[in-house]
Amino acid sequence: MDAGFFASRIRSIADWPEPGVMFRDITPLLRDGAAFHALIDAFAGRYADARIDAIAGIDARGFIIGAALAYRLGCGFIPVRKAGKLPFETMCESYLLEYGAASVEVHTDAAASGDHVLIVDDLMATGGTLLAAARLMRRLGAKIVEAAVVIDLPALGGRARLRESGVAGFALLTY
Repeated sequence: MDAGFFASRIRSIADWPEPGVMFRDITPLLRDGAAFHALIDAFAGRYADARIDAIAGIDARGFIIGAALAYRLGCGFIPVRKAGKLPFETMCESYLLEYGAASVEVHTDAAASGDHVLIVDDLMATGGTLLAAARLMRRLGAKIVEAAVVIDLPALGGRARLRESGVAGFALLTY
């Protein structure tokens, strides 16, 4: 599918979650069965020949895409959760958002040293969440294959920050 197919299923919501933010909502894309299937196919096609031991999906929309992609690629899934949501021993990383600060965490046994991990989320803005997830995976000894998102907002600098940290980024759409 071309980018226009996916873009036509993204809803833009001004001033959410706070004034000045243009939120890109992927829920219409997820609701459309054919579009969701095509989305997973697009990512699966990109990574079909890559060595991926697990996909680290970021809370919450990264869970949806990442779990479906992990199933499709036949690899494991690692939930990267908002702080305080995991029941076992965890590692935590804090980061800055476009509109605030937050923390994410993973279980201390989420990845093994040398695992090849693909990080997945719905959107890349400042790159803070993706970078925090990458730091967590690296602390566990994993190798980052790439950070993949549906939407990149390059004006907010996330891809440049990823590149500076040694993480390659991929996006289906750019706004």
